[in-house]
Amino acid sequence: MNPEKFPAINVLTVMRGFQNRRLPHQITPYRFETQDGRRFKVKTIRQTHKERVGHGFHVHYVIQTDELRFFHLVMETETFVWRIIQEVDDELFFNP
Repeated sequence: MNPEKFPAINVLTVMRGFQNRRLPHQITPYRFETQDGRRFKVKTIRQTHKERVGHGFHVHYVIQTDELRFFHLVMETETFVWRIIQEVDDELFFNP
């Protein structure tokens, strides 16, 4: 993935070790920080899916922040690097 087009970000996550209703995702992002110092707290995870890329996976998340902004984030499982793909307009979601 092109690091200039999709910059790396710092993400505070929880890795689920066993099934738990409070952690529906195996990898759950809680907060992230962009390279320019902006910080966001994850309010909800709206969508997630996994795609095979090479020997690993890209785990995609569309998250909503406390500020009611939506972002598409990706974690690369081969490198454990998180990247911000884009800010997403909330009008793209048809379900509440």
